[in-house]
Amino acid sequence: MAFDTKLLVPLIFAGFALLEIATQRFFQSGKGKPRDVWIEAIGTPVFILITVPAIFYAAPVLMEGVFPGSANAWADLPWWVMVLILLVGDDMTQYWWHRASHAHPWLYNLHRAHHSGEYMSIRIVYRNAIAYYIFMPGLWIAAMLVHLGFGPVYAVYLLIKMTVIFGAHSSLRWDAPLYKVNWLSPVMWVIERTISTPATHFAHHGMHKDDGVTHYKGNYGNLLFFWDVLFGTAHITRRFPKKYGIENLEDRSAAGELAWPLIRK
Repeated sequence: MAFDTKLLVPLIFAGFALLEIATQRFFQSGKGKPRDVWIEAIGTPVFILITVPAIFYAAPVLMEGVFPGSANAWADLPWWVMVLILLVGDDMTQYWWHRASHAHPWLYNLHRAHHSGEYMSIRIVYRNAIAYYIFMPGLWIAAMLVHLGFGPVYAVYLLIKMTVIFGAHSSLRWDAPLYKVNWLSPVMWVIERTISTPATHFAHHGMHKDDGVTHYKGNYGNLLFFWDVLFGTAHITRRFPKKYGIENLEDRSAAGELAWPLIRK
């Protein structure tokens, strides 16, 4: 991703982390386990420093092999057309990839690390098996679109998308105080059906499906929660689960969660 704003996403991530540290929400004392530290300390840098650069290098090479001279072929498209293509090609495909990961056991084994932590925090944003991201269609599509000339638009799109995703996972729960302001209720009604919020995404991470809030078989949206509304998987309560994690599933080692299927224990 050769554009000047490429460092802003890690800086926004660091900003959320610093806010969680300042408010004593980052280290999850009493909730986290040593295995959680290993999963996050290894998985996050591998994704950022190895997986993403590798995909954004490989995709253009493959594109040029199949379609020689395709670099910047779509660079003259209007920016709003590029945004629409990104929302479908990247964000909607990520919704379906995420949804499939909760429907098929093989894919869930790649995704379960994201849910095995019994807390919500900026720490878990990139918490998945390494192969989960290698096979994620949206990343490959995004890399191909950047090759086709979407670079500057993708940079802005990515900043907005990742800020929403960081906010939806962060223990800061930015939406909670806004629900208490009566006159904002109609505004929040629109927001929570448009983008992922802490309340809707925390429900996806809840442990107990019978608590009235948890909905781990839905609320799959990443940037747009609208996909859940459109495809019938939305569950909106404006409340937060009391417990997070995986319900009725055996433990697995940090190596087993990061390196599945190579390591399965």
